[in-house]
Amino acid sequence: MLGSKKMKQIVILSGKGGTGKTSLAAALATIDGPLIVADCDVDVANLHLLLQPEDEKQVRFTTGAKAVINQSLCTRCGACMDHCRFDAILFHDGRFTVSVTSCDGCRLCMHVCPADAISMKESNNSFWYTGSFRNGWMVHARLAPGEENSGKLVNVVREQSRMLQEKRGVDTILIDGPPGTGCPAISSMSGTDLAVLVTEPSRSAFHDLIRVKELTDRFHIPSAVVINKYDLNGQITVEIAEWCGREGIPLVGMIPFEPEVVEAMLHCKTVVEWAPESTAAKEILSLHQQIFKFNRMGIHKEEEI
Repeated sequence: MLGSKKMKQIVILSGKGGTGKTSLAAALATIDGPLIVADCDVDVANLHLLLQPEDEKQVRFTTGAKAVINQSLCTRCGACMDHCRFDAILFHDGRFTVSVTSCDGCRLCMHVCPADAISMKESNNSFWYTGSFRNGWMVHARLAPGEENSGKLVNVVREQSRMLQEKRGVDTILIDGPPGTGCPAISSMSGTDLAVLVTEPSRSAFHDLIRVKELTDRFHIPSAVVINKYDLNGQITVEIAEWCGREGIPLVGMIPFEPEVVEAMLHCKTVVEWAPESTAAKEILSLHQQIFKFNRMGIHKEEEI
């Protein structure tokens, strides 16, 4: 086994939203510490609602630029609208305007405008933060609605987490990754030591679990599976467990559906803090022992270490 002082990065992923990935990440973050927590789900950042960090640093993040038309210079020639590949140029009431949600920031309209009436305005309404929470330190970010480059912002969160890890001398970074298999998910998992794949017993979740497992395999990242709310559909739970056996993936936890989990979130707490005697909390404590003590050859239960 790797030495306990080896710095590790563990990412929590799910193929779809709503499986309980963030709730699990928050619970794991409050069991033992200190550790660094990185919320890489920047499009829908909500881990901070449970961990309630005290932000010590706030930095503006520029995601790109959007076209702006100077109406006093515009000759109404329509060249910008003719060349726009994203249908972001609109003509209404005798004037051309730009739809900021459709504009890709490619700058083509600016170059084809014969009157130099178009300029680019930076999109800088997004931020990333660093601070402390009750069990360590946290880096998180919020991508403003309609802005892009979420993968780049995830990379910033990852880099700041590594810098904070070295500064604080902490062993582990726990990463709450975004759902799905897109660019933000890839950015959150690259270079990690272990991916914990959270699923639920539904056909769509099972399908997406297979897709995200294919992605972790492509990056040669060891994976483990957690079935959340496993008791809602026993048949699909059995199918997922059998699939894990065939694929050689450790099934490290099966968390039941319990009202204490919801009650804890309503009070901005994790279930291991709010209801430590609940079955869900005990199961999370058990899987914590497994995923936080591992090596690149596989997951080991506490008694096997």
